[in-house]
Amino acid sequence: MDQKTYTTKDGTVVIVLTPTGRLDITTAWQFRLKLQECISKLSRHVVVNLGQVNFIDSSGLTSLVAGMRDAEKVKGSFRICNVHPEAKLVFEVTMMDSVFEIFETEEEALEGVPRGIAS
Repeated sequence: MDQKTYTTKDGTVVIVLTPTGRLDITTAWQFRLKLQECISKLSRHVVVNLGQVNFIDSSGLTSLVAGMRDAEKVKGSFRICNVHPEAKLVFEVTMMDSVFEIFETEEEALEGVPRGIAS
C-alpha cells in the first residue's frame, strides 16, 4: 500500500492512501488499522485512491465506512477517488456511492478536502 503526504495551499496536511489488489476479508483489517493510524497520528484528512483496487467486498466497504467515521469524529475529511471500474459497481449496488465523497481523480479529491471543514 502506497502512502503519501500532501499539503494543500492553506497548509492542511492530507494523507493519500493507495491500496492495491483486493480489499476483501483477508486484507480489510490491515487497511482498517492503517486508516486508524493515519487519522489518529498523521492527519484527520484522508484521501483513499482506489485506482489499484480491482475487487472490493463487504468487509472492504466496512473498513472504508469505519475510516470515514473516524475522520468525522475528529472533524476531518474522508474522500475516495479513482475508483476502479470493477469496484465502482459495488459502490453503486450498495448505494455507498451516495454515502462517500467520491472524486474522479486524486487531484480533484485533494482540491476538495479543505472545503466545508469547521475549524
